[in-house]
Amino acid sequence: MEILDHTTCELGEGAFWHPERSEFFWFDILNRRLFCHDGQKTTMRDLPALFSAAGWMDRDTLVLSGEEGLFRYEIANGALSPIMFIETDNAVTRSNDGRTDPWGGFWASTMGRKAEAGAGSIYRYYRGQLQRLHGGISIPNAICFDAERERAYFADSARQVVWRQALDPETGWPCGEAEAFIDFNEADLVPDGAVTDAAGNLWIAHWGARMVGCYGPDGRSVASVAVPASQASCPAFGGADFRTLYVTSAREGMDASSLVADPHAGKTFFGPVEARGLPAPRFIA
Repeated sequence: MEILDHTTCELGEGAFWHPERSEFFWFDILNRRLFCHDGQKTTMRDLPALFSAAGWMDRDTLVLSGEEGLFRYEIANGALSPIMFIETDNAVTRSNDGRTDPWGGFWASTMGRKAEAGAGSIYRYYRGQLQRLHGGISIPNAICFDAERERAYFADSARQVVWRQALDPETGWPCGEAEAFIDFNEADLVPDGAVTDAAGNLWIAHWGARMVGCYGPDGRSVASVAVPASQASCPAFGGADFRTLYVTSAREGMDASSLVADPHAGKTFFGPVEARGLPAPRFIA
């Protein structure tokens, strides 16, 4: 992979390709920044709070998931307006991974600001309704959806497990209990952000392993892509044909000697892959 942007993020996350603007967005969560690369240059915008994930409402408007919930974000001027507050009465938590689902809903997660065990949850917002789907999660990640609109995936990075959740094909609400899909404890891999491709494969950024792994619908390893930084955090497909993989990374928790050994930590990368991704669905408020 090549370096897309040399800016070093403390916690680069929320990789997202806007299909109408053909622009790539990502966050530095801890430094409260939103970045955008338009194919030529990167722009950086300061944010008034911690934000960690995004989706698109139209060409000029994003939905952002932040420490107080979901917000409408005007790209032109940075104006924010609330859509739905989430856990505003809980000072322990902040937002983490999130993604728009194929029905136009948004799955947003929370976690402890100090990664407190079991403090996190996953919520779904859909057409004005907010529902808590899963609780007791330490570091929620890998939220994504298959192309067939049959299931969702999510992980607890602290437990090193990815779960699979059956969904109602008409509404996108969960059906039954989630089931363990991939247990990475034996391989000692940590699942972070994830995205699916058009063939139903799951692409997972592995924190601490310098790689994005690709796993088939049966959970078996299919391929891997090396990342030039140890703490790969979140992948996204983009480009004109959705055959470019973008990956964020982080410097969080690294001491001086680790940073010397990992000079590209926190930078953002891209490169071509054999797989074809899917455009992110439009969020419907």
